[in-house]
Amino acid sequence: MSNVQVTFLPGNIAIDVPKGETVLRAAMAAGVHINASCGGDGVCGKCRVIIETGQTDSEPSERISADDRAKGYCLACKTAVNSDVTVRVPVESVVDASVLKRRGPRRTATVQQIGLEELKEQGLFLPAVEKMYLELTPPDAQDHLPDVSRLVNHLRIENNEHRVEVQLPVIRKIPTVFREQDFKVTVTLARPVRSSGKTQIINVQAGDTTAHHYGVAMDIGTTTVYGQLVDLVSGKVLAEHGEFNAQISYGEDVITRIMYAEKPDGLETLQRVVIGTANQVIEAILKRSKVNREDISLITLAGNTTMTQLLLSVEPRYIRRSPYVPTASIYPPIRATDLGFALDSHVTALVYPQVSSYVGGDIVAGVMGSGMYRTDKLTLFMDIGTNAEVVIGNKDWMACAACSAGPAFEGGGIQFGMRAARGAIEDFSINPETLEPMITTIGNVRPKGICGSALIVIVATLFESGVIDHQGKFDRNLKTERIRGKDNIYEYVLAYRDTTQIDRDITINEIDIENLIRAKGAIYSGCVTLLKEVGMGIDDVEQIILAGGFGSFVDLDRAMIIGLLPEVPPEKVIYAGNSSLLGARMSALTNSVRQEVVGVTNMMTNFELSETPSYMDNYIAALFLPHTDLNRFPNLKARMEERRGREGTGASQ
Repeated sequence: MSNVQVTFLPGNIAIDVPKGETVLRAAMAAGVHINASCGGDGVCGKCRVIIETGQTDSEPSERISADDRAKGYCLACKTAVNSDVTVRVPVESVVDASVLKRRGPRRTATVQQIGLEELKEQGLFLPAVEKMYLELTPPDAQDHLPDVSRLVNHLRIENNEHRVEVQLPVIRKIPTVFREQDFKVTVTLARPVRSSGKTQIINVQAGDTTAHHYGVAMDIGTTTVYGQLVDLVSGKVLAEHGEFNAQISYGEDVITRIMYAEKPDGLETLQRVVIGTANQVIEAILKRSKVNREDISLITLAGNTTMTQLLLSVEPRYIRRSPYVPTASIYPPIRATDLGFALDSHVTALVYPQVSSYVGGDIVAGVMGSGMYRTDKLTLFMDIGTNAEVVIGNKDWMACAACSAGPAFEGGGIQFGMRAARGAIEDFSINPETLEPMITTIGNVRPKGICGSALIVIVATLFESGVIDHQGKFDRNLKTERIRGKDNIYEYVLAYRDTTQIDRDITINEIDIENLIRAKGAIYSGCVTLLKEVGMGIDDVEQIILAGGFGSFVDLDRAMIIGLLPEVPPEKVIYAGNSSLLGARMSALTNSVRQEVVGVTNMMTNFELSETPSYMDNYIAALFLPHTDLNRFPNLKARMEERRGREGTGASQ
């Protein structure tokens, strides 16, 4: 089959692909990221591109209007190239990683976590790998002891290391390295999790290199991959960086990725691209910190169950099939190079254990990093995203569950939804008299879509203003051109086309609002169900920890208005940020966390909500704004009654 060339603008990146290949697959091969939420099924409409030159075959789609088709728009996943073509990726279809540097505001006290100084004070600052400088006695005519025996004997006698193993790659290096500086060497020791285990010698270096000892902590997220470079001598973070997980081109959520992994070579492809993203992160933090790659000894990894199995190239299909079991809960230490990490061969990879198919290592890492497992306070830990995980408990016991919220909070399933990036609407207010909007965007540029945190703000504001009702339906009697209907579906115009980047009006419609209500209903009912199963209610909770990137930006008041979160005093809520990355870092800094994590994992009782009878009842009750029982939200109820009173007084006058 002959090849054709596809050139992507504005980056001017060209690639040769077989004739008949889709534009989306060509983009994947070229490393050009295009938003593709549905993995190439053509149902999300996010992968809009413009064919500027060349011949293509494009399947018709209701996602592309006749006007846009005339301008050359098509769906990249449903368009095959028949000749050399030039493809322009419009702004709304681009993945913008610059937003990952954005930091959310700290709205309450910092999260209770294991502090570096606390580790040192308690004698727990003992990284999982340690460098040790040794001055060995060189062999001579009277001393014929082999090099390895010489090393092991020295460690046993001088350093009280009685159970030591030397790995074969180290044995291969020893003859040369020992003689570079007359048997003055630095050895790197990998500590066992249990005291009965053996210490592994994983590297030897000539001279004293103990001052240069580093680890990488990494959160392998469904949407993003974050990494930090940690100084294992001082415990300080030297650099950090994040990139969008390149797997997003193959599916927005874990289910679509599992389905892609079931295709021929699918698992290998997904493993390769996520490792590629991780290596980009490693390259960035090394460059920023000016640390030599060979001085890294350890990488710690935390991710949800699906991301972990994809990273390790472990078949994930049974995660989504009843009875929903992961392949493993605990993974042994792994050579990082065996996974494809661009690190030296001696580097050890440590992977956080899983609880269940949908409560993974990222949640375990969050529980460890946030210090939840060390507190007496009854704590509700929530990580909100495509899949929302909930943990309730304290240092004595824990129960956990996963809620399938769907992609609404990350822009999926919303007509103009998008991830947080430049041009995404991030805040919204409305004039109560004219119903005209005021919006702000990330980067203070023209809008091109709505990010998930803004979706909450918009719906909450429209609801409190009386523009939409408890079911998310617009009041069609309001006097404003901003509300309009088409095919009996009403929408509110947030920005007219002449003020946007995308040459279209940006709106929020009743289907978008319905999708948000379903997503928030799943999370709220998950919390309520889990609390009920352990014999408690929301009033018993002493603190709530909101984790994850989305949790860092969610507006607490607005989240309570729509019923995403239970109505609690704001001082009870703590923002943990990326607690998964925090837990990964702690795993690198202290072997104590590694020793405790297995016990914490075993302590977390998992509830399958789909098999819990009360869950569906709670879910149905939560499919209103904020809930069918407004008494659960007394502050909101009081404000609404006050507003109705004012409106009634105004009408009588």
